[in-house]
Amino acid sequence: MLRNKFLCLEEEQSGILPPLQNGETVTYKHMAATQRFSRPPYRYSEASLVKKLEELGIGRPSTYAPTISTIINRKYVEKGVIEGVEREYQQLTLKSDVIETKTLSEKVGSDKGKLVPTDVGMLVTDFLVTNFDSILDYNFTAKVERDFDNIADGSDEWKSMMKNFYTTFHPIVEDVAQNAEREIGERVLGTDPKSGRQLSVRLGRFGAMAQIGTVDDEEKPLFASLTPEQQLSTITFEEAMDLFKLPANLGEFEEKPVMVNNGRYGPYVKHGDAFVSLPKGKNPLSTTLEEAIELIKEKQKADAPIAHYEDKPVTKGKGRFGPFIKWDGMFINVNKKYDFDHLSQEDIETLIEDKKRKEAEKVIHNWESEGIRVEKARWGRSNIIKGKLKIELSKDIDATKLTLEKVQALIEKKKPKPKKRKTSSKKK
Repeated sequence: MLRNKFLCLEEEQSGILPPLQNGETVTYKHMAATQRFSRPPYRYSEASLVKKLEELGIGRPSTYAPTISTIINRKYVEKGVIEGVEREYQQLTLKSDVIETKTLSEKVGSDKGKLVPTDVGMLVTDFLVTNFDSILDYNFTAKVERDFDNIADGSDEWKSMMKNFYTTFHPIVEDVAQNAEREIGERVLGTDPKSGRQLSVRLGRFGAMAQIGTVDDEEKPLFASLTPEQQLSTITFEEAMDLFKLPANLGEFEEKPVMVNNGRYGPYVKHGDAFVSLPKGKNPLSTTLEEAIELIKEKQKADAPIAHYEDKPVTKGKGRFGPFIKWDGMFINVNKKYDFDHLSQEDIETLIEDKKRKEAEKVIHNWESEGIRVEKARWGRSNIIKGKLKIELSKDIDATKLTLEKVQALIEKKKPKPKKRKTSSKKK
């Protein structure tokens, strides 16, 4: 009976008992049975993925690092952040005709540091497998690698190899470009009990989202972003409905409302006009006012001025390109020769003056009334800048001879045209 309910039968004595003969019996002095649960395969880490690529013969050692960097940068996978949860299991021990029950625990569900596929990654993979199954075959890249080796040692001719490949590949690309439907990963979860409209999840412009209603309804659809931990393939009806409880008002702090919401870059707390990101893995719906206030205070402390220059505050922070200070809307990188944690007033003044001088030297034209300027760029080029629009000029254009009229004409030519709204049709 124990063997039917539990796995991993263990005997006290070591070694393997010989097969029993007819009429023989065995009496166990000590026997243990441990409850076990099935587990999904472990996700790949960067190291185990490289090992798997080597086993499949895909790529070369020099390509592994850029391949992994590419799929991370394109948001096809991301590093897991889930710590896992404790799960209890039972262990029964038979000793001296007495069964003892012991409750133990183990951590399960952790994917911290592993490469976890995103919704975008899964949809891209599904699209490629559907339309380019021969290219996505594990043996394809290995075969190409062998062909390249043959070309290198002179046994194959590269033109013949490329011709054979593109003869079949190019028509597939043309057919997919014209006829393939866009993958949005839509799942209909049910009906919103309040409005009676359809509840679905799909991939949108800014990531995975839940949607109440359709474009065919008279009333506009409602949208809510999925949290980073949620996926299109696994989110439930109840979890999707909870997303529409946001934004939620937690209360007030310093006579300003404190809200939690889920945005394009993840969940956040809004305090007045300030935004504070929630820690990874934190559910905005379970965030309390006390937790939000603690995050706001940390943000206020980090954003507090460390000095003043020309009666304007100087703040500091760490960004994509390293530590920086911010003054008068200007971000100034702080290099390693400065002690970033203990910047003196003299250090700050030097950094700001150096930045002002470099910015002034960079400007070729500045038509302030028009909000247009022309600046030097790298490699002998120059840029026209108006608001968020930047036009890179080629080396053969002498930016010093540009007139305002010529620059305005270039801006008008490069100005993006307004996009027409597409009407989507339902998949049958």
